[in-house]
Amino acid sequence: MKKIMWLMQLVIAAAVLCGCASKPLSTTPPLSDTGVMDDYRIGVGDALQINVWRNPELTVAVPVRPDGKISMPLIGDVVAASLTATELSQNITKSLSSFVRSPQVTVIVSNPSSSDFQRRVRITGAVKSPQSIPFREGMTVLDLVLIAGGPNEFASANKARLYRKVNGELKVYKIRLDDLMSDGEVETNYPLQPSDIVSVPERAF
Repeated sequence: MKKIMWLMQLVIAAAVLCGCASKPLSTTPPLSDTGVMDDYRIGVGDALQINVWRNPELTVAVPVRPDGKISMPLIGDVVAASLTATELSQNITKSLSSFVRSPQVTVIVSNPSSSDFQRRVRITGAVKSPQSIPFREGMTVLDLVLIAGGPNEFASANKARLYRKVNGELKVYKIRLDDLMSDGEVETNYPLQPSDIVSVPERAF
């Protein structure tokens, strides 16, 4: 009987470990996760300057419409939203190749009006004042938490999380917020990046 109980405990422990492994949490973002933001992606409302070398009649200044497209001579509507300037340039070059011999296309984002939302950091959950604010170089988790007024009385601060997209993949990092604010343990006071989200859960009562 004892042997059966021991085997059952072993199976349960293995199942728990597998469950934890399915949603890994990193303690510290690796160096590759911090630093320069990914290439800017064009958004609705941005103004673009599109130059086609030696074809001034095809060179245009256009806004990105609410449907995410722009209009170009000869080729008509082209999807621009969510592309980088390089990707859009390549798509226009390919489309113009049916009309122009060896087109050379340059795309410049002359007014990145949608960048405000791409370059924000946000804090949600059990804080006194949830915030969505423009990213500033040098900001840390603690800066964002203080701007939000700190955790509220329902917060489970040591279970806070930092959510960050890295190469298109969402990664989650532990933040021991109570240890950071009460004891000065700065190991999880990570430098922030544009689009980071800090979430502070409530305690389970």
